[in-house]
Amino acid sequence: MVGRNGLGLVFGFCIGAGVAVQGRINGALGAELGDGVAAATISFGTGLLVLLIALAASPAFRSGLASVRTAVADGTVRPWQLLGGLCGAFFVASQGLTIAAIGVTAFTVAVVAGQLLSSLVVDRLGLAPNGRTSITPWRVVAAVLGIAGVFLSAGGNSGPAPAATGVSDALLIVLPALAGIGLAWQQAVNGRVGAVGGPFPATLINFAVGLVALCLFDVYTLLTADFPAHFPTAPWLYLGGLIGVAFIALAAVTVGLIGVLLLGLTSVAGQLVAALLLDAADGRLSATAVLSCAIVLGAVVVASRATQTGGS
Repeated sequence: MVGRNGLGLVFGFCIGAGVAVQGRINGALGAELGDGVAAATISFGTGLLVLLIALAASPAFRSGLASVRTAVADGTVRPWQLLGGLCGAFFVASQGLTIAAIGVTAFTVAVVAGQLLSSLVVDRLGLAPNGRTSITPWRVVAAVLGIAGVFLSAGGNSGPAPAATGVSDALLIVLPALAGIGLAWQQAVNGRVGAVGGPFPATLINFAVGLVALCLFDVYTLLTADFPAHFPTAPWLYLGGLIGVAFIALAAVTVGLIGVLLLGLTSVAGQLVAALLLDAADGRLSATAVLSCAIVLGAVVVASRATQTGGS
């Protein structure tokens, strides 16, 4: 059990680092296009293309996808458990709809708060393939510490001033909080699908569902905004989808090892550590960033010990 837990923690950190690197790439692509949702759509599209090529080349991949179809037909997997990609699409859409109004700090804290607090409930309900995990005081403490670390980290980042929209901040903050809740649910149901067909069929379904949702949202935005004037030619700007394939597939495996809360905490820690290293490479290392990483790493330790001891 300890070995599985340790391996899951390592995977979780790798997932978080991948999310941080993908965020930098998609952010740069979005800046070039002037449209963050279009950048995410391209990321989902390139990831899905890679997965379809792998599907054509791999009999094991096709067998896993057939196992998922069989599981849906016999009721082992519910149809709604195939919709995890909707949460990824909603997360991206909420970025475009709210960050300009409430700022990056409020958006980030709301997402992580929604994700970590809902992870407690998702684990309690046993939606992930590792079964039920009780809500205990120490697990709650770990979630609160994780939120505090992210709040400290986000509060130390300066960015553009929020824009006035005429809509209350209280209402706008609900969208990223819901997006965070959705991320926890996404990890759980992708893990369920991955337990039946393997991580890559689960990832393929996630990307296909998410891409359809983003394309529908893009139709709406194209009716109210201009098509991107140009597409950048730097190849590295189109690697976000490939990185996404890697960490979504890894998450489908990891959630079965350590559960949703620990996956959320370790991935947040991995994001913060990767961001710290990227900032340090740019000569922007700060004491606040180091302290926030230490707090979230402490949260991982607390949650891990609580899980190993049954939360006592």
